Amino acid sequence: MEFIMKITKETVKINKVICEKKENINVQGDMIVPDAKPDILNTINSTGNISIYKKEINEGKIRIDGNILTYIMYLADDEKNSIRGLNTTLDFSETIVIPELQIGMSVEINPIIKLIECKVLNGRKIGIKANVEIRLKVCSKEETEIVTNVKDENIQVLSQNKIISSLLGEGITKTYVKENISIPTNDNLAEILGCTINLVDKDIKISYNKILAKSEVELKIIYLTEDGRITSCIGKVPLVGFIDIQNIKEENICDICYLIKNVIIKPNQIEEHSVYLEMEVEISCECYEEKEVSVIEDMYCPGEKINFDLKKIITASNRKIKDNLCQIREKVNLPEIGNGEIINSSVEANITKENRLNGKLVIEGELEINVIFLDISSVGINTKKFEIPFEQSIDDIDNNCKTNTEIEIAMQEIINQGGSLSINIDLKLKTTTYIETAIPAINNITEEEMDDMEDYSVIIYVVKPNDTLWKIAKRYGSTIDDIVRVNGIERPEKINVGEKIYIPQYVLKRAKEPIVI
Repeated sequence: MEFIMKITKETVKINKVICEKKENINVQGDMIVPDAKPDILNTINSTGNISIYKKEINEGKIRIDGNILTYIMYLADDEKNSIRGLNTTLDFSETIVIPELQIGMSVEINPIIKLIECKVLNGRKIGIKANVEIRLKVCSKEETEIVTNVKDENIQVLSQNKIISSLLGEGITKTYVKENISIPTNDNLAEILGCTINLVDKDIKISYNKILAKSEVELKIIYLTEDGRITSCIGKVPLVGFIDIQNIKEENICDICYLIKNVIIKPNQIEEHSVYLEMEVEISCECYEEKEVSVIEDMYCPGEKINFDLKKIITASNRKIKDNLCQIREKVNLPEIGNGEIINSSVEANITKENRLNGKLVIEGELEINVIFLDISSVGINTKKFEIPFEQSIDDIDNNCKTNTEIEIAMQEIINQGGSLSINIDLKLKTTTYIETAIPAINNITEEEMDDMEDYSVIIYVVKPNDTLWKIAKRYGSTIDDIVRVNGIERPEKINVGEKIYIPQYVLKRAKEPIVI
């Protein structure tokens, strides 16, 4: 006879990280110098801004379409050996194989330009190659019902409270920037020599079922003036996006991802003393709530056979975000710079190693710094690249947790004093930690009566290694409470190998009518 029980279930939404991958791609192209500009003698510096305007997910692979807005500073082959600038757009389409990827999964994309190389093919043509690192995170979202309680006094249940990071909601929005970035009024801009875009000061605010994601677009421009000077300026423009997520609260944890989809940069009329910036940015968000769930790990009924399906769900728990500030204050001697004025500097931070030590996460990394400076040579401008190591310790890290750290350049100041550079750089480190937990999910529970005759007996059992009262009671059709009562056990969680215990054994006699609730 089959009995139907009343059970309680709770729904949890799992966002499982299927895989994380880094793929290096090369984007190549040629550029012809416009007729209005002089021939190229040599290139001095190259910068670029990458956009991903389309992604297409297929079984086992993803296709990414994008472009790189590239700026090249070069030494002209003319009588004055003047410094000039070029810019072009390199389009690319790349298919990346990810065997685990399936349709319906989400893919987070973070592209980083590692290097741009230029080769002068002839006085009117340049070959350009950009090395790009594409960081990918593939996630699968699954809604699962977990049995948390069985309302039947005869059913023996082994349960444990678990903290689960359940996906509360997710959303995506597009936001746009259309602004003029001012340059000093005493500068009449002739052409842009270099340009980089960074998103800085990222933050979120939560209120009224909305997430306000905000940051600043930092535009660093190197330019040539009409009177032949090379100088630079930095402009910042606010970027704001709203994402609707129902029932979100301030204590919920949000993962925000920014993806630049389109960039246009162009000088305005000389008299306007400004540069026009247009950007499209996609902001995506996943919001989590910490839920305490009573999870049934096992169950049985003395005298009856219980059937159920059991699967393990891998999910995240104890998700936390830790913010740290790493301040780097260094002196670097570069005699070749001499008293030259630093026109511009760029900094890239890379993590090279992570160690766990006494509840701490120790991050080791390297700053790659490129400075552009004026010198007294015939060229009049030069570049210098160098590295500075850094280390940061993050406290209160569980040794079993997974970590992911993002780095933002919060402040950079490089001062030259006769070839001795004072390096002042602040790094914002945002570390997300979580623990991967295996949650048992029991479903399709049924009971079958084995015998409707009452029976009772007691056996003597000798405790073996790895035994627990739960295992013993289930094996012999008893209950933990009865074993504890009969043996006078004071600490049920602790039994000793070799100890003899009495096990009351019985067969349950139920009513003949099915229990249907």
